[in-house]
Amino acid sequence: MEGIHRNDASQSVDAYREAVAQRKPFRIEYRLRRFDGEYRWLLESWQPRVIPDGPFAGYIGSAIDVTDLKAARATLSNLNRRLMEAQEQERTRLARELHDDVSQRMTLLAIELEQLRETLPVDASDAQGLVAALNEAVAALGKDIQAISHRLHSSKLDYLGLSSAAGAFCREVSSQRGVTIEFVHQDVPVQLPDGVAISVFRVLQEAVSNAIKHSGANQYRVALRGVDDKLRLEVVDDGCGFDVEAALGGHGLGLISMRERLRAVNGDVTIESEPGAGTRVCVDVPLRTESADAAANAGAGQLAL
Repeated sequence: MEGIHRNDASQSVDAYREAVAQRKPFRIEYRLRRFDGEYRWLLESWQPRVIPDGPFAGYIGSAIDVTDLKAARATLSNLNRRLMEAQEQERTRLARELHDDVSQRMTLLAIELEQLRETLPVDASDAQGLVAALNEAVAALGKDIQAISHRLHSSKLDYLGLSSAAGAFCREVSSQRGVTIEFVHQDVPVQLPDGVAISVFRVLQEAVSNAIKHSGANQYRVALRGVDDKLRLEVVDDGCGFDVEAALGGHGLGLISMRERLRAVNGDVTIESEPGAGTRVCVDVPLRTESADAAANAGAGQLAL
């Protein structure tokens, strides 16, 4: 006990006592001071040992130094976070170019086509019809460009917050895809820790897109709530459902993207589904600043080790 890091001692002892009291397997991680004074991360795994037709005889297990593994994971997590930040910056740049440049040029083209139609003779009905059709095509293309711009980066997320951006996204998808998305929100803080809003918004986009693509349902429910000290997002459909274990084993890029984004903000995602019974995607992200700081400090400590 004297060698265990003071920040790990209490939880390690509590986990050990609980496991022994219930005679159950357990795993614990803690930092232990080595002979040279350096703290190393240990992973202990234990299984209860019962003598045949006899009493409980203690535990048998192992303790493995996982310091290098934790440092590698922390480095990889930091790299993933930086890649996602770079991706968001590029998304923002492209969205602004589409909105401020391409969309404006499309609007100008539509105006010029309308002016051209007005200059045509009254009896040139074929030409007028062609110009009117071109004008409608340009207007439709302009709307598509705006939709792409919003998917790349929602300005509402920057100026109005996560709830407004999520609601606008659900309404936009409902209109474009001809489905019904019921959106509710409650007790969502206006100010969120760095990275939380964009991470949750991207997960919402991925979850809704996957549901529409694979579920076959026409109605969806999206809920965004502040619950205790965390933010919870739920995306629910009553569609065909799927085998969760098989899907997780497939390592789909959508699920990997969601997990990586949430890992960057200490969040997690759970998926509940059965064939023929619909699907529920639940995301939880902690909101307490001290929790995020503690996680960041732990990651920094792992890198230092």
